[in-house]
Amino acid sequence: MYLEFHQIDAFSDRPFAGNPAMVYRLDSWLADSLMQQIAAEHNQAETAFLVKEGSAWHIRWFTPTTEIPLCGHATLASAKVLFELYDEPGEAIDFTCQSGALRVTREGERLVLDFPTAETVEVPVSAALEQALGLAVQTAWQGNELMVVVESEQAVRACQPDLLALAKLPGLGVIVTAPGERHDFVSRYFAPGIGIDEDPVTGSTHCCLIPYWASRLGKQELSAYQCSKRGGELHCRLQGERVKIAGEAVLVASGRLYLSEA
Repeated sequence: MYLEFHQIDAFSDRPFAGNPAMVYRLDSWLADSLMQQIAAEHNQAETAFLVKEGSAWHIRWFTPTTEIPLCGHATLASAKVLFELYDEPGEAIDFTCQSGALRVTREGERLVLDFPTAETVEVPVSAALEQALGLAVQTAWQGNELMVVVESEQAVRACQPDLLALAKLPGLGVIVTAPGERHDFVSRYFAPGIGIDEDPVTGSTHCCLIPYWASRLGKQELSAYQCSKRGGELHCRLQGERVKIAGEAVLVASGRLYLSEA
């Protein structure tokens, strides 16, 4: 028995940039343990599994070590696969997941994620946090992720955190963000606690980044750049309790995973 997989570089208009994700379009669900083993075998930040349920696609995401409740780049990658490789009709794809209803639409060469905003509350900046990051923190905000605001893009780019220390902090991971030089804001994302030392480009973190920067800058349309080594550009918009996150995606590989019949 074999399963088809496709590797997409999301939030990039060229191969070997942005954030890679593996995508499996399934007829029915595999065992959770097997999906986790497959994700560990690929060893990418996320592997997405899709099953059609009614008019929507149920989507699940696995890091090399655990299942997560929301992932932007692998959802963008999944829409790319469904539109271009499986001829999904129309201009929009509806997904269901642990975090509720999601939608991806086509706008020219870009795909646009429609995600819920993520609430955060301001929390004290601890010495342990600054020591783990190795830089001064202006403010910190806690939700599912811990978002920290620092002085400049240069500080974000220069950040070399203690990953073991970050893994002990509350939340799925740590977002480091600052005003951008060429973009409205920049960020990086570290999640060693769920098997991702640094994620190249992260759609889901922008569910809290966009509301924060929209409020701080007084604008609804925002340009963002995640300044990891691979890097990726995101075109963002705040619409009430939803965020729109747009980017391009590129197919880089397709193949087969062979499973024992036993």
